[in-house]
Amino acid sequence: MENQHWACGAELVVRHLEAQGVKQVFGIPGAKIDRVFDALEDSPIETIVVRHEANAAFMAAAVGRLTGKAGVALVTSGPGCANLITGLATATSEGDAMVALGGAVRRADGLKLTHQSLDTVSLCRPVTKFSAQVGTGSALSEVMANAFRSAELGRPGAAFVSLPMDIINEPADGAILVPSAIPEPGAADERGIDRALSLLAQARKPVVLLGLLASRPENSLAVRAFLDKSRLPVTGTYQAAGVVDTHHFDDFAGRVGLFNNQPGDKLLQDADLVVCIGYSPIEYDPVLWNGTGERQLLHIDALPAEIDSSYCPAVELVGSISANLARLTRMLHQPLARDPAITALLGEIRAQRHQLAEHAGRLGGTPIHPLRIVKELQDIIGQDMTLCVDMGSFHIWIARYLYSFRARQVLISNGQQTMGVALPWAIGAAMVRPGEKIISVSGDGSFMQSSMELETAVRLKSNIVHIIWVDNGYNMVAMQEEKKYCRSSGVSFGPINFRAYAESFGAAGFAVTCAEDLRATLRAAMAVSGPAVVAIPVDYSDNHLLMEQLRPEMLS
Repeated sequence: MENQHWACGAELVVRHLEAQGVKQVFGIPGAKIDRVFDALEDSPIETIVVRHEANAAFMAAAVGRLTGKAGVALVTSGPGCANLITGLATATSEGDAMVALGGAVRRADGLKLTHQSLDTVSLCRPVTKFSAQVGTGSALSEVMANAFRSAELGRPGAAFVSLPMDIINEPADGAILVPSAIPEPGAADERGIDRALSLLAQARKPVVLLGLLASRPENSLAVRAFLDKSRLPVTGTYQAAGVVDTHHFDDFAGRVGLFNNQPGDKLLQDADLVVCIGYSPIEYDPVLWNGTGERQLLHIDALPAEIDSSYCPAVELVGSISANLARLTRMLHQPLARDPAITALLGEIRAQRHQLAEHAGRLGGTPIHPLRIVKELQDIIGQDMTLCVDMGSFHIWIARYLYSFRARQVLISNGQQTMGVALPWAIGAAMVRPGEKIISVSGDGSFMQSSMELETAVRLKSNIVHIIWVDNGYNMVAMQEEKKYCRSSGVSFGPINFRAYAESFGAAGFAVTCAEDLRATLRAAMAVSGPAVVAIPVDYSDNHLLMEQLRPEMLS
């Protein structure tokens, strides 16, 4: 590639973003990075100004999760970069491709006590897959190319590039280095496939455990074909939501995560072989479901396993998940035998689902029971909608009892379990899927950690309905404190008029007063063009039941 001369380094940065296919950049400007913002004015890339840098990272990560191509955050030096950290850590934990570009002081000032001087490369390194500072204008495109490649390949995550002020302001010479094709991993060798088939043939009670990477669209199709052929019972982490479709729902034991007490945990407990597809231990600690390491594990993933005493696979098929599953599927000649106890367990799970759904529809009054809210959400969420879920007690109720049959329809966090992600994720999702209604859900605690982005949603006319479960406290923390100490501490805060709050930003505001009004209010909010906010008072008195397997007769 021939070198070109650029009037300033910022121009090369923006041309590189264009060549990478970037459609929008989320960020907040400042003196150390404003030359890049200025160069974006002459670019087809849309500049989305946000209200906090962490939210820029969340929005970029949503783009990465839904497209597979890294979203981009652009922030200024010092505190601008420091504010990214939570977003970077979340993206890396959740497997979301994103690249953050941060301004920096001039190279000559890097070791001086000047304002906004900060070693942001070292700050970001523990929470990213790649963290580097550009040392010379001629290396701009090299560093950018490697940041994007690192963010997108293997198990995706965050990358960070520090751009010193003098490099982006001064003229630069360099080529735009964007590979014409991204290398695709292949399937494992024949020996690995044969060993995997042997494990499956010898197992008496094999079970599938789906993880985040199983929810990539191409992988989800391969998973469904494998389940068609094998007829294996299946469970999945919260991040694998939507991989199991309606055709395989009777073989699905539900999602597992956080507390080890669900039907899916019973399925894993009874297994002698667990086929882990696209799974990472950060999604659900293996000590919770394979504590003594007695189960054999077949690891099918883009990367080799992270070995620990509870996760040491007998066989690993590393590379393309879809290609390895396709080969296994072709080599299976008939469904695998199913133990009668597993068949009975799945029958019990189906009956329990039906009973809970029926019971949920009868739960009335105010505040409103979580299962009633989940039931109404289930009824309004169609295949052409996207759901973004924040962190809190509601997160567990939704993860366990709301079902999705479309891969990556639900964005949910269980890696860093970060509060405040739902609304920024929804804004990013609305840009990627402009034809869909985006529903985001948070508690009143998590909402207020990113609620300033309502202004961003209104400015962008984002097609979002944001639902707030209101209880005036950090209830997920309270629930665990009460379990451990028989009392709670540091979890209460004051009320907010969320309807008025939403309207002050220019969004439509709704407040539910009782269960009987819930359905009509949600449908009215869904009919709004642009952002709408719905506040729902929630009764968390049954939260202690989340610590065990819930049955209808246990509900208050």
